[in-house]
Amino acid sequence: MPLFLPHFNLQKLNTLAVPAIADYFVAVHNDSELREALAFSRTENLPHLLLGGGSNIVLQSDFPGVVIQLKSQGKELIAEDENFVWLKVSAGENWHQLVEYTLAEGFYGLENLSLIPGSVGAAPIQNIGAYGVEVKDLISELTALEIRSGLTVNFTNESCRFGYRDSIFKHTLKDQYVITSVTFCLAKTPRPNLSYPALQHALAGVEKPTPQAISDAVIAIRSEKLPDPALIPNVGSFFKNPIISTGQLSVLRSKYPDIVSYAVNEDSAKLAAAWLIDRAGWRGKTADGAQVHVQQALVLTNPQHLYGSAVLALAKRVQDSVYAEFGVSLEMEPRVYP
Repeated sequence: MPLFLPHFNLQKLNTLAVPAIADYFVAVHNDSELREALAFSRTENLPHLLLGGGSNIVLQSDFPGVVIQLKSQGKELIAEDENFVWLKVSAGENWHQLVEYTLAEGFYGLENLSLIPGSVGAAPIQNIGAYGVEVKDLISELTALEIRSGLTVNFTNESCRFGYRDSIFKHTLKDQYVITSVTFCLAKTPRPNLSYPALQHALAGVEKPTPQAISDAVIAIRSEKLPDPALIPNVGSFFKNPIISTGQLSVLRSKYPDIVSYAVNEDSAKLAAAWLIDRAGWRGKTADGAQVHVQQALVLTNPQHLYGSAVLALAKRVQDSVYAEFGVSLEMEPRVYP
């Protein structure tokens, strides 16, 4: 039986370093322990919060329930052919350590997603992406435990309904399943993706960059742009890059010729949220005890280790300011509890 710890401080388990107290905390290492933890929360009539690496949540206050941390470990090569391998990975595995493992084994595709904080199980929920790659393009299938029944269910890539920083687990099936493993389809030969401009610039002098060179470049770029949560508490990018119509973009460009945008399709474009926040005058500003990072306006930090409500108050001021200036709504990336 897993160990339930009462009155547990979650400060070291969330990258915003929020000192929120959970009524109970339990770490689970397999499906059986996970079922027991969920049963405990039902028996005690308490809400539960599923925790991975704690890098995509904002704890706005203490949590009046059971915090369940997924600590399952394991990697299994379940199939391969001439060109690809299928690697099944437990949800509790650290994401960046997985990327390092695949590179060492000669399995390619995840290198552009290096140094993203968090766990493997959280990656599909958010459809994490960076430097021209989204994890949906590398997921073959996943398994999840249905909270209500305790049954294990397999999801194909298509049934996950992936979108930009989005999946079915954030909408139709929100809070109904716990992802327990993810199977990745990875290439045996390098297929470098250098579509992202910053990555092209970083590797401009390299004739044929290897996957390891791409990973190293991504790590260098991220380390320069994004603060280390161990030093400056943060959850990485706090807002999604908003998608607007090409007509709205034309109107904005007439007023702001240097606005940063990327084509999505013929009818829509993606704006750089960091540019909007910076242009609205927020980069480096402090309010409500939280701060917009001086080097990357997309990152909100919690230098005073306050409750998440302080960070959310700053986020609201940034959202209101950007909407007032540009008529564009910013959507937060992290989930808010309780």
